[in-house]
Amino acid sequence: MADHVAGATFASDLVNTSPTVRGGAGDALPDPAALAGLLAGHDLRLDALADKGVPTDDDLHAVRLLRREVRGVVETETAEQAVAGSGVLVARAGLAPVLDRAADGGWQWYVPTAPGASLADELAAFVAVGLFGAVRTLGHDRFRACAGPDCRGVFVDTSRAGRRRYCLPDLCGNRINVANHRARRQRVGVAR
Repeated sequence: MADHVAGATFASDLVNTSPTVRGGAGDALPDPAALAGLLAGHDLRLDALADKGVPTDDDLHAVRLLRREVRGVVETETAEQAVAGSGVLVARAGLAPVLDRAADGGWQWYVPTAPGASLADELAAFVAVGLFGAVRTLGHDRFRACAGPDCRGVFVDTSRAGRRRYCLPDLCGNRINVANHRARRQRVGVAR
């Protein structure tokens, strides 16, 4: 894990796969193949998948439950609550994260997990380290609710400027832009 951004970004993306966020679009993790796609999209290679290669239905169920836990951490009101929630997540994997030298001589996070840890437990540890790092380097004010008026999404803003407003910019941001465009066109049409 090169830095906390990878874990925090995955946390945001995982939370926003929920049908609660996506509304009529449904669950973005409808089956193990979708979960495999999410993992591949974040270039995650986890020990729990080493033997079986792809997530199972049981893995999918456990990751959906994890998604609720992660949302709870991202929705916390204080940094202390976020740190405590992340501590619970990291403890699921049974081993503490380690900061050690990488092959290039730089410092690298390693998130070891207990032998036989489930996919969800490995993801919990990965997410927790990302959330710890986000609290430490960016501050808890980067844990946000989506600015979309009808959206229940949450995210950790890991952008450099810290100005991200939407959980899914391509979806929520576009909805707002379309609504604003239609409102402007309607005002222009009325003014004629």
